[in-house]
Amino acid sequence: MAIAIFFISHWFLSLFMQTFFLHRYASHGMFTMSKFAERVCHLLTFLIQGSSYINPRAYAIMHRMHHAHSDTEQDPHSPMHWSNVFSMMWHATKIYRSIVNRQMDVEKYAKNVPQWPLLDKFADNFVVRVVFAVLYTYYYIIFATASWQYLLLPIHYVMGPIHGSIVNWFGHKYGYVNFASTKDNSKNTLPVDFLMLGELFQNNHHYKPGDPNFAKKAFEFDPVYPFIWFFDVIGLIKMKRNEL
Repeated sequence: MAIAIFFISHWFLSLFMQTFFLHRYASHGMFTMSKFAERVCHLLTFLIQGSSYINPRAYAIMHRMHHAHSDTEQDPHSPMHWSNVFSMMWHATKIYRSIVNRQMDVEKYAKNVPQWPLLDKFADNFVVRVVFAVLYTYYYIIFATASWQYLLLPIHYVMGPIHGSIVNWFGHKYGYVNFASTKDNSKNTLPVDFLMLGELFQNNHHYKPGDPNFAKKAFEFDPVYPFIWFFDVIGLIKMKRNEL
């Protein structure tokens, strides 16, 4: 039970920070928040993603590149140009590292992205990532009740990239289309997307990238949008009403 709780908690908390902070806030600016709230989210993203921490600046830039060149050869992670998900994500990883190391001219995609150089330098340190991996492993040593449970450990190590791989691969290959006008291969993989917290409504999202609610049809449900709505009501964030 302890392993199941840890795995499920890590999966969904990591995914929540990725979709709420990295995607909807950092990449698209679907809502605004105070600098203090931004720093809290930035720190939580690091602590929750741990060994697979994704730099918000690099994530936002890559995602903006993805929307600008969706499913073309300039898209940093389109499944249309790769035979398997591993090749696609290896290519995306090389672009990500180039952005982190500021080896690419991407300033036109970098407007108003969250930056915390001190934290990002610390979080991207190899030793720090290994420490998180050791902590995950130690937890399993203490609480694992069957040898097969250790097969889940590698997922903890690279949780963030795994989430990205699932969304970018399945969300542009498999599912249904509500809006053909996107002129790319974006799909809605699941009509009720609890597994990826709404991220697999890719066709809906590409149709209206600034809308914080990824569900568009009556039978669809985006489980993160109610949180955004609630945070807006209590004043933690402020949604951009012109996008609703």
